[in-house]
Amino acid sequence: MATYTAIKLTPMLESHDMPATLKFYTEILKFNCTAKLDDLSWLSLKKDEIEVMFCTPNKHRNIHKSIMSGSLYIKTNEVTVLWESLKDHCEICYPPEDFDYGMREFAIYDNNGYLLQFGQNL
Repeated sequence: MATYTAIKLTPMLESHDMPATLKFYTEILKFNCTAKLDDLSWLSLKKDEIEVMFCTPNKHRNIHKSIMSGSLYIKTNEVTVLWESLKDHCEICYPPEDFDYGMREFAIYDNNGYLLQFGQNL
């Protein structure tokens, strides 16, 4: 097996409603749209050191709704402030909680149903 250097991981998620995805990530989560195709079939979003890309489903995949068995976990240094700014604008999975593994975190769903967790070291 060849050795290689992994440089960066950027999730590429599917969205069936790209205008709503662009609005959710830029207006609610305050990401910046760093690139997009004119037809909104693909876009790239960034917030500080976090980057995520979205695309519309294509002919290579036959999935009728956005799915992901895991979550996107975003570390922050202001989890309580972030919670206060998001809680009335998102579907909540669970409110802020302190966990035995040393994190204070909460989770929301984005407009596609993807689970986003936000955590801060205790």
